[in-house]
Amino acid sequence: MPTLRTLAFQAWFRLSRPMTLGVRAAVENAEGRVFLVRHTYTNGWFMPGGGVERGEPALEALRRELIEEGGIRLTAEPQVFGFYSNHHNFRNDHVLLYRVPFGSWEQVGATSAGEIAETAWADPHDPPADITAGNRRRLEELYRGVPISPYWAPRT
Repeated sequence: MPTLRTLAFQAWFRLSRPMTLGVRAAVENAEGRVFLVRHTYTNGWFMPGGGVERGEPALEALRRELIEEGGIRLTAEPQVFGFYSNHHNFRNDHVLLYRVPFGSWEQVGATSAGEIAETAWADPHDPPADITAGNRRRLEELYRGVPISPYWAPRT
């Protein structure tokens, strides 16, 4: 059984070094375009996704976020594409990226209330000019064969 000192140290460690995890997805339609969202609270275009809640499996977070942001319901397991450090955004933050090919999802009603300002199906080879750097880089990795970086966004 751990000592009180050990338990206190473990609690301090968890509080001082929390890890956060987010999920995003490259959702593809029949024309080979990818689904992007623009949020009401930040600038730029993003692949849909969000944070994984405490005790929530990453895949369930992805399912929840896709329905909320785009009315996209998974009908098959998505493919894990990459796992990225997002430390420039928040210390010890990580992003798990999935690829959701056409035929593995269906359209349903989006459930987000006021979070999404705009959605679009974009050409992954020519995304909107104001897509965020990290999302642009992921599209290049997925669709242009650019080497996979361990970082979500370029290091500064």
